[in-house]
Amino acid sequence: MSTLQTNKFQFPAIPSQLRSFLFVVPAVTIFSIFYVFPFFYIFKLSLYEWNGISPTMFFVGLDNFKELMSDGVWWSSMWHAGYITLIALTFQNALAFALALACDREIRMKNFYRVIFFLPPVLSEVVVGFIWRWVLNAQQQGGEYFGLLNHFLTKIGLTHLATNWLSNPDTALSCIAIVHSWKGFGWGFIILLAGLQTIDRQLYEAAKVDGAGSWSTFRNVTVPMMMPVILVVVILTVLGSMQVFVLIMSMVGQGLEYETEVPVTRILAAMTSTKRYGYACSMGVTFGFILIMVSFVFKKISNRMKQE
Repeated sequence: MSTLQTNKFQFPAIPSQLRSFLFVVPAVTIFSIFYVFPFFYIFKLSLYEWNGISPTMFFVGLDNFKELMSDGVWWSSMWHAGYITLIALTFQNALAFALALACDREIRMKNFYRVIFFLPPVLSEVVVGFIWRWVLNAQQQGGEYFGLLNHFLTKIGLTHLATNWLSNPDTALSCIAIVHSWKGFGWGFIILLAGLQTIDRQLYEAAKVDGAGSWSTFRNVTVPMMMPVILVVVILTVLGSMQVFVLIMSMVGQGLEYETEVPVTRILAAMTSTKRYGYACSMGVTFGFILIMVSFVFKKISNRMKQE
């Protein structure tokens, strides 16, 4: 009997290092197309004077960046974004940490609270902005306020405190910062709660056996163990708060052009109002560089604290 022999085709063996690299290629490709290439192209456009329509672009070198360094409105918008970020870092994260500590304990309906606290972040920023715009409304008809807050102040006899919250330069930015913090605290709450649940409970038991009180346990056990998580929340808060845009546009629009101006709205104004796309690109590059440096600094702090 004849023996049938089949030759099986075998693919050449792929080295393990090359095999690992092939798994990374799709992610690197997507990142390069949608992040790296646009960044370098925007930097290229920042070296030109262009109105966004004409096919002719005039090379100006670093003139756009030199002009930006002396642009008082731009640096004022950076200050406004920094103010919103400061409120978020203090009020928002303190509230998120306190609620995470409460829900980490054995309390009734803690799962219900987790769902409720996470609702604001998943809501549309446009919807949240219009709702709070209605709450802070200052319109009157027949001596009665339409806005819920001013109506409440009137009913409890504090009519002198009722004001046009979103049109008043002294209160508009603070209102935006508080609403932004209210909407964003849920993200920090979830991350901090997840971090609290990774702490070994035996550490708390050992501290209790040693006679440590609640405050001493929190200061010497909870905070050191949570520091890497806290730094992650801080970085995410800074990056998210500095780039706030939709909430401002839905709450005040461009009514208070300078009092509520932030870097993103300033970039939009340079593109739509003055038609200076090159100058807007120089703003974007500068703003992106600042955010990268802030992230780098916090990353260094995080690595040093992990080593300690």
